[in-house]
Amino acid sequence: MRKKVIAGNWKMNNDLSGAVELISGIKGNYEPSENVKAIICPPFISLETAAELLKGTDISLGAQNMSEEDGGAFTGEISHSMLKSVGCEYVILGHSERRTIYNESDELINKKIHKALETGLKPIFCIGESLEQRESGVTNDVVSEQVKKGLDGVSEEALENVIIAYEPIWAIGTGKTASPQQAQDVHETIRNLIGELYSDSAASKIIIQYGGSVKPDNALELLSQKDIDGALVGGACLKAESFAAIINAGK
Repeated sequence: MRKKVIAGNWKMNNDLSGAVELISGIKGNYEPSENVKAIICPPFISLETAAELLKGTDISLGAQNMSEEDGGAFTGEISHSMLKSVGCEYVILGHSERRTIYNESDELINKKIHKALETGLKPIFCIGESLEQRESGVTNDVVSEQVKKGLDGVSEEALENVIIAYEPIWAIGTGKTASPQQAQDVHETIRNLIGELYSDSAASKIIIQYGGSVKPDNALELLSQKDIDGALVGGACLKAESFAAIINAGK
């Protein structure tokens, strides 16, 4: 049975004092469970402090992005070694905001995934379609292409350290959510594709999260779908009580 993985993507929210307050609140509301893995992904400036605050808990730390380069003259970028040095275990790659606002291509995301895997970080690999693509009936084609390009050259052994996060772009930060059946249908497509690209064993083991306006009041129904293995949470992870409620929904 696959463990539910609930990750909170803080995006560009909370300064250092806000991070301390939120993490303290999460710790106060969070109850560990062997059925659920919790991850928080604060902004870069708060990672080291977050790692200290999370000591003694089973909540893991992730970053929101990472360079495909090892180091050097890349102003403003953050490398894998920097993330690992402050305690990161996970890194979000290919988020739709990186794709659409910062023009990250499937090829660049693939390089980042390889770099993360090569250096011991676990990618949370984001994919998803726009509203126009959804309404045009090409959702499965779009997400399948993103999966194929993003995982190009990734071995089945390395795939065991990858989490896929399906996030329909039209549902991110809009208050709109894919219905549980809509989300399940795409998750099933992704799992079947992993079976075709790798093996039935790989498909049965890979964690596929749903993201897109996940809240305490819809989390249980989404997480009850057979191919939805967790959530990548945005706005609702910025309040300790709501993030804890979503984690609890996965138990």
